[in-house]
Amino acid sequence: MSDEARASVLRALQAALAAEHAAVYGYGVVGGRVGAQRLAEARAAYDAHRSGRDALTREVRDLGGEPVAASAAYALPFAVSDPATAVRLAAELEDRVADVYSDLVRASSGRRRGAAAGALREAAVRAVRWRGESVAFPGLAERGAPQGQAGGSASPTASATP
Repeated sequence: MSDEARASVLRALQAALAAEHAAVYGYGVVGGRVGAQRLAEARAAYDAHRSGRDALTREVRDLGGEPVAASAAYALPFAVSDPATAVRLAAELEDRVADVYSDLVRASSGRRRGAAAGALREAAVRAVRWRGESVAFPGLAERGAPQGQAGGSASPTASATP
């Protein structure tokens, strides 16, 4: 792998790791507000994101990088005060994770690309479960946004907002 390709993969891995850190934090909020009927689903998603975070940490180290650290706290995109807003946050978290895994699929090849595609698929399925409907192109916000909506990336920013 060329130095340029390695750097591109490392950037995409770091972005996915930052998104996983944010999702782990966000699911802590979701679990506190979601309600008993969906608590098991929130716990399963939390565990999946912890597992993804740990795998990405290893991948970054394997490429010689220093894994991006989790923030102590994250700014939520909106107030989460009841089960309905907790469900909305869970769907948003999954959309953001799918977005960054889409970038990792694009930057990778071989086994890493397959794993990233699997993670994108899992995030998209969880988003559908939370939202109750799907988007046309999971992980590609600019193509999945309905007409009239901004098509920018919903990926965590440098502040890694979940």
